[in-house]
Amino acid sequence: MRSRSPVENYPPILVIMGVSGSGKTTTAEALAERLGWLFKEGDTLHPEVNVAKMRAGIPLTDADRQPWLKAVAEWIDRQRAEGQPGIVTCSALKQDYRRVIVGDRPSVRLVYLRGNQALIVERLALRRGHFIQPHLLQSQLDTLEEPGYDEDPLIVDVAPTVDEIIEQIIRRLSRWAIRV
Repeated sequence: MRSRSPVENYPPILVIMGVSGSGKTTTAEALAERLGWLFKEGDTLHPEVNVAKMRAGIPLTDADRQPWLKAVAEWIDRQRAEGQPGIVTCSALKQDYRRVIVGDRPSVRLVYLRGNQALIVERLALRRGHFIQPHLLQSQLDTLEEPGYDEDPLIVDVAPTVDEIIEQIIRRLSRWAIRV
């Protein structure tokens, strides 16, 4: 991906990415509330067939993810067309997936929530009512291609409290010339 300039005629869109249990939804909701930006839970954009597979404990394939990634990209494009900043969650595990959702959209930035496996396993064990089964974490970790330097991600450790994570993100958004 090319280096992105802060000069663009579109509002910022943040893609909060990471494996299941990294805190994407919790972080994104709190950040959206703090910034006054629209939040979209990316999991709600999955086709029902994907949700059924995940509920059954079946890992998604690249082909399964394509309609979902396209739906995330369409949400991003609607926000941009409306001139509204936003935050969307998406595991965005592979660089190819991120090419679909970020692509040539310089105003779309990755916030990668990174944590150690033991912490994430602990969080998944405490989570109730989510369609992602805890044993699917290993397939996500096996699939994960951490964003590289060329993607210019904001990488945040998930061990601190949500408030501390939000503060860290807000402070670091200025490096992208994003006013909050």
